[in-house]
Amino acid sequence: MLAQLDDDKAEEIVSIDLEGRADYADVMVVASGRSARHVASIADHLAERVKADGFGRAIVEGEKTGDWAIIDCGDVVVHVFRPEVRAFYDLEAMWSAVAEQRAQG
Repeated sequence: MLAQLDDDKAEEIVSIDLEGRADYADVMVVASGRSARHVASIADHLAERVKADGFGRAIVEGEKTGDWAIIDCGDVVVHVFRPEVRAFYDLEAMWSAVAEQRAQG
């Protein structure tokens, strides 16, 4: 998956370990695309790659508008944003805060 994101020139790729912190996935990947068209293209290519590699069908949402897309690959969930949308949602900071709260007990 990360190789496909790299091949499609996704930017600022970050992997967040969710194991033990979320029931819906073990890993969340966050990446940026330069434009709405780039975000949609990254999402489409990743879904095709997941299927071609024999991991079944990935569920893709949001690629039509291109501001943000989520690709649910089962144990891995990938979010692709335009940079300003990524900054608004700031998933990396949110999940860092969750980890910090759990560590404090």
